[in-house]
Amino acid sequence: MEILEKLFKLRQNKTDPKTEALAGLTTFVTMAYIIFVNPTILSSTGMDFGAVMVATCLSAAIGTLIMGLWANYPFALAPGMGLNAFFAFTVVLGMNISWQAALTAVLIDGIIFVLLTLTKFRETVVNEIPKNLKIAISAGIGFFIAFIGFTGSKIIVQDPNTFVTLGNLRETTVLLSILGFTLMIVLQAYRVRGAILWGIIAVTVLGMVLGITEFPDRFFSMPPSLAPIAFKFDFSLLANPDFYVIMFTFLFTDFFDTVGTLVGVSSRADFLDEEGRLPRAKQALMADAIATCAGAVMGTSTVTTYVESASGVEEGGRTGLTSVVVAGLFLLAVFISPIAAVIPGYATSPALIMVGIFMIQSLRDLDFETWTEVVPATVTILVMTFSYSIAEGIVWGIISYTAIKVGSGKLKDISLIMVFLSLVFLLKEIYL
Repeated sequence: MEILEKLFKLRQNKTDPKTEALAGLTTFVTMAYIIFVNPTILSSTGMDFGAVMVATCLSAAIGTLIMGLWANYPFALAPGMGLNAFFAFTVVLGMNISWQAALTAVLIDGIIFVLLTLTKFRETVVNEIPKNLKIAISAGIGFFIAFIGFTGSKIIVQDPNTFVTLGNLRETTVLLSILGFTLMIVLQAYRVRGAILWGIIAVTVLGMVLGITEFPDRFFSMPPSLAPIAFKFDFSLLANPDFYVIMFTFLFTDFFDTVGTLVGVSSRADFLDEEGRLPRAKQALMADAIATCAGAVMGTSTVTTYVESASGVEEGGRTGLTSVVVAGLFLLAVFISPIAAVIPGYATSPALIMVGIFMIQSLRDLDFETWTEVVPATVTILVMTFSYSIAEGIVWGIISYTAIKVGSGKLKDISLIMVFLSLVFLLKEIYL
């Protein structure tokens, strides 16, 4: 106990090992899908499925462990969704770039992230975002992941005429998602610790009883070799201009996905200080940068901080011990993948809706009386949700914030870093 107290300052953060362990388990369960989704996506490029699965688990464990031990935050990392799709479908399959060259771009991005973090540029960006935009980012992520939860459970589905519509609520898996969501709400109302996790477990077991989800045929399996994809870099495209467009896209998306997640979840967990700054931001950002480099070396796409970390925060996770638990579970997942594989999307999707609701509550602190603050906040939330991108929500939130402040003559409210970012974003939108 004394070692844990010394490492994670549990009493200072008003938590205990049991709460942190439960929070870590909850975070892992809500993001365990990446263990199988990431290799499914990347294997479409010809990469070995089993090797990518191992690289996914190991890179997640490395990044999350660094986050927990060095930054002492309850944030988990893994290869990012969206970034892996861009890697596979746009870069490799769409542009006919080899997956080895794509991994090279990821490696260089990771190195650039390390350098930017050492110079405190990334930390400055995190801390210079205005308070009301930080609140909007937190709420925007809430709407965003709630939307993911609704679509993942098929409560909301695609429609060719209206883009989205209500799904078939009589479908068994949809009913199970609704049941799981209801159970989580009731347990939360009674302040049952682990409400989200209990809901996930209950729906998974019920799905097994109904025969919709299979029982695992075994509990352990030896991990495949990393040899087919580890250290497989191709630097021959460094003279190709397209390579740098690819690299910038990886860099940009991961930069602001990470910033958005750190700011959003930290705001919800009350980690920000009185000036709206995130203590130990440098350490948190460095964990992300090192994990990206490690992931590229082992053979996976960009590693980033996961918004599902908010599920553990809602279960009481407040220190890096939560992250250490998540890291340990990712290491175990290399051997117990059959168990992780049986947790269905209809069980974890309600958890994302719940987490989204928790994060949306940050809007109570938004300055609704000041027009030049509430409009950029609204733009951030709407663009983030409907463009399906945390990064784009931040981009247009910052651009609109700067433009509205300039237009209304409130120049003293704009920092130089906000002006710089707005100009960079505008150039990106025009030329890329």
